[in-house]
Amino acid sequence: MSKISKPTYDIVIIGSGLGGLITGLILSREGYKVCIIEKNAQIGGTLQTFFFNKSKFDTGVHYIGGLEPGQPLYPYFKYLGLMDELNLEKMEIDGFDLISFSNDANEYPIAQGYDNFKTQLLKFFPNEEKGLDEYISKIKEVCNSFSLYYINTNTSIEAEVEHFYKGAKDVINDCTQDKKLRAVLSANNLLYAGEGAKAPFYIHALIINSYIESSYRIIGGGSKISNALAKQIKALGGHILRNKEVVGLNRVNNKIESAELKNGELIKGKTFISNIHPTQTFNLMDTKGIRKSYLNRVLNLENTTSAFILYITLKPKSLKYEKVNKYHINSNDVWNLTNYKPEDWGKSFAIYYNQSPKDPEYAKSLIIITYMRVKEIKKWANTYNTTTDLSIRNKEYQDFKEEKSQLLLNEIEIKLPNIRNNMSAYNSSTPLTLRDYIGADGSLYGIKRDYNSPLKSYINTRTKIPNLLLTGQNIVMHGVLGVTIGAVVTCSELVGRDYLKDKIKSL
Repeated sequence: MSKISKPTYDIVIIGSGLGGLITGLILSREGYKVCIIEKNAQIGGTLQTFFFNKSKFDTGVHYIGGLEPGQPLYPYFKYLGLMDELNLEKMEIDGFDLISFSNDANEYPIAQGYDNFKTQLLKFFPNEEKGLDEYISKIKEVCNSFSLYYINTNTSIEAEVEHFYKGAKDVINDCTQDKKLRAVLSANNLLYAGEGAKAPFYIHALIINSYIESSYRIIGGGSKISNALAKQIKALGGHILRNKEVVGLNRVNNKIESAELKNGELIKGKTFISNIHPTQTFNLMDTKGIRKSYLNRVLNLENTTSAFILYITLKPKSLKYEKVNKYHINSNDVWNLTNYKPEDWGKSFAIYYNQSPKDPEYAKSLIIITYMRVKEIKKWANTYNTTTDLSIRNKEYQDFKEEKSQLLLNEIEIKLPNIRNNMSAYNSSTPLTLRDYIGADGSLYGIKRDYNSPLKSYINTRTKIPNLLLTGQNIVMHGVLGVTIGAVVTCSELVGRDYLKDKIKSL
């Protein structure tokens, strides 16, 4: 097939995840001619939603935090024109996350607002006021050290780097000697796939702080964010190409000249921004001439673990709706959950509720997430199943999913005793699903951060190719807030950091 030449864009963005869409919108506003290329039919990455049994499910964004004035996400979402576009539901103030453990009848609340956060936990740990004060102080110290976390903060890069070398488990253990409180404060580390031997405290602090400040569900799902961003991009003359997979980045004189699509089209650009995993990005091009030490570091980055996800639709009026998320832990060693033994798989999990629009008092569906290592589905790694690349996976794979679904349902019955009687249908996804629709190897949050050698996993938005930038969850941090800040960092390389920061602050 002959290759078709297209007009040259100022900016070509690979991947329409949140980072790609935000960079696309910011640069479109600054007068750049932007083209975003997406391999799937639906844009948004982890913001994608899908329907099953007449229920709408989120694929990745189940709640967001820091969305009130003076909080970290608010100025960014206001600047991006999202605050007026989203229908938000505030979660339970006295405990948006409920933490439970095997052989312990309590549900320990993670509450909104720091005074309330402390008050609710003191009901269970009356002698731990000093420890909770210390924990809160350390979280606030980290958050105030990162210059773009609170947009009004002025701090140095040295202040940020200082926190890279502190482990989450160590810092929390230093705050309190109470083993159960340590476990409670660490238990929702599913939010960053935390491992005790590696997880940095700054990742824990930046994420947990945003939720403690305020926690919200997006009515209608995360796709409301991606659709609102895409609408603005198109209104500014930007192009979003769906069902267009990039199979190559063509280099000429050490610059990217064009992105080659699977159908043979060439999308030419002056600057390219990759919103896909750095390893995938460099695998798309001839890497001749790129320093081997840099390339080897990028290509050998370790990723976070993946997940098995169960999607359950419920019979009408069968289960009360709760404005909470539930994290159930099988062990007090909350920092070793990714390294589960085969016999313990599925015994630690998270439950996310979806409200029934017709009967708001009741839940319409549930999403259950538990860790699953990528190697467990290795035998089917050569199969793909997307809207553009369909490969029906064999009966053995379907049997594997069913076996895991039943094992997980057995465990869920600990928290929701009548779940099998209450559900009308269920479906599941594995790391392969995450790989096919989100990218990389199916990892939950991209690159694994390690406080023992933080610079090894550090990825700069600038690459060794002058007109190639990176954005997305691997730059600053994953999650809606982390990716939003990362997109601002990426755009700052083109329009100036102080200029962009002042624009965001001025609204």
